[in-house]
Amino acid sequence: MLKIPPHQVAGHQAGNGKLGPLVDESGRFYKPLQGDERGSNELKFYTSFSSNSRIPEHISKFFPTFYGTQLIEASDGSGLKPHLVLEDLSVGRVNPSIVDIKMGSRTWAPEASEEYIQKCLKKDRETSSLPLGFRLSGIQIYGNRESGYWKPERTSMQNLPAEEVKLILKKFVSSNTSTDMDLQPDCAFAATVYGGSTGILSQLLEMKAWFEDQMMYHFYSCSILIMFEKGLALEGQNPGGQIKLIDFAHVIEGRGVIDHNFLGGLCSLIKFISEILTAPNEHKSLVSSVNGVN
Repeated sequence: MLKIPPHQVAGHQAGNGKLGPLVDESGRFYKPLQGDERGSNELKFYTSFSSNSRIPEHISKFFPTFYGTQLIEASDGSGLKPHLVLEDLSVGRVNPSIVDIKMGSRTWAPEASEEYIQKCLKKDRETSSLPLGFRLSGIQIYGNRESGYWKPERTSMQNLPAEEVKLILKKFVSSNTSTDMDLQPDCAFAATVYGGSTGILSQLLEMKAWFEDQMMYHFYSCSILIMFEKGLALEGQNPGGQIKLIDFAHVIEGRGVIDHNFLGGLCSLIKFISEILTAPNEHKSLVSSVNGVN
């Protein structure tokens, strides 16, 4: 039985007659294979990456498991369509808080068409991608059983200045998730989610060490997902903080050159997370442009 992913925060979404991904009960995620070069390129990447013996195990864990392709009924009612069959990254999670972060100051590959480059360049300039090296593509933060999720409009997240991006990343690990704009995030779970030997920062640093050396791929327009279970954190248990790299329609061969575009965005994100861990209760007087951002 296929259904719409309940915890998708960015990207093309199924429903209302639209084409988007589906999930099943066995923990698999079905992503429509786009009919142009993006689809063939993503399939080429997954096929290459999953069989590449040069990818160390401690790095492959940051990527979804690839199970091949399958013809299934498309979510838009257009009949049987080929789908990538991937690991459902939210399976087993009850009320996950998730943020999708699109990496790089440049989201277009050099081989792209001039029309596509101009489209991406415009968005990169209008969002935080160019100044910060990444942008927030979407987020959901679990509050509690009564309040449910805080899930702001995706477009409102993408052009925030640096201090407001930091506020969002603080709110992500706070116990006082609220729509009260004057309430400062308490960062109650910063140490347990972002910190520690297996926390988000350690995982990002592990990924960074690989990107400082790897020259096999250049990851344009990819995202890092950060996930954890606030319910477990509230109970004093391990919140299961985890990062995953997703969306590979624009990956190209590295040709012996380090991926400075992705690496630069990753270093920027690491700086933000490190600063939150160092000074979690730093207060700034800010007027938010995002509805419901503290």
